[in-house]
Amino acid sequence: QVQLVESGGGLVQPGGYLRLSCTVSGVSIDNAHIGWFRQAPEKEREGIAFISSGGVPFIVDSVKGRFTIARENGQNTVHLQMDSLRPQDTGVYLCAMKLTTSVMDSLVIPTDPEAYTFWGQGTQVTVSS
Repeated sequence: QVQLVESGGGLVQPGGYLRLSCTVSGVSIDNAHIGWFRQAPEKEREGIAFISSGGVPFIVDSVKGRFTIARENGQNTVHLQMDSLRPQDTGVYLCAMKLTTSVMDSLVIPTDPEAYTFWGQGTQVTVSS
């Protein structure tokens, strides 16, 4: 059974930082794209950061320069480092996984949440003074 578990969320003041982790069990992430999505109240689910099965990162413009994503394949974990947090970063952060089934599949990182098969339950991030 494949499971994704997020951790590391919490309450932080503006300008602060958090490090989220997504730990996967049941399958190796070696051949998987991993994405972090944010669900804010009354807003659509938004893709934030992605990392390909080959380790290539993609960060959306709204958080570029503040967020970084990294894989730790040996621990079957992906981390999202979030610095200089702002109140508008508040939301539930979910990680998602898409297994790659071909070389071509591994070359393209999807950003559409519909492309991801497996999802975690999410971790709450609140940025407030």
